[in-house]
Amino acid sequence: MAERQVLAVVRPDWVDHYGHMNMAYYLAVFDIATDQLWPSLGLGKPLHAEGFGTFAAEAWVNYVREVREGMPLSCTSEVLAYDGKRLIAVHRMLHAEEGWLAAENEVLYLCMDLAVRRVGLWPARVLERFAAACTGAAPRRLVLRRREG
Repeated sequence: MAERQVLAVVRPDWVDHYGHMNMAYYLAVFDIATDQLWPSLGLGKPLHAEGFGTFAAEAWVNYVREVREGMPLSCTSEVLAYDGKRLIAVHRMLHAEEGWLAAENEVLYLCMDLAVRRVGLWPARVLERFAAACTGAAPRRLVLRRREG
């Protein structure tokens, strides 16, 4: 299996009494993956400069295979769906050298107008990037809008 860019290496203080990475650190690694995805979508600093930000509203994690101290980790990210205010992306955590799937993280992000701390609309340039990046694959757990009923 081809070696991937190492995003993180499981540190001793990330390991719990079972000898594998504690669930909180999976989210920390997925958050690093988010930071790496944002520039390709025009998010992060450019969005903040326009008075907007991204807040995670909902997240789902699927733990597939345990990772232990010293293991190198990489992540892939995919835009699954979006609308004028929301974005759903999935991050997949892999063993960086062996390539097997360790966990998945599906996240619903909101566009936040930071001046009023309320949901706002994505700028047009961001929506264009979403359109170019969106694979059209269906989210496994999350939806853009809550179901009625």
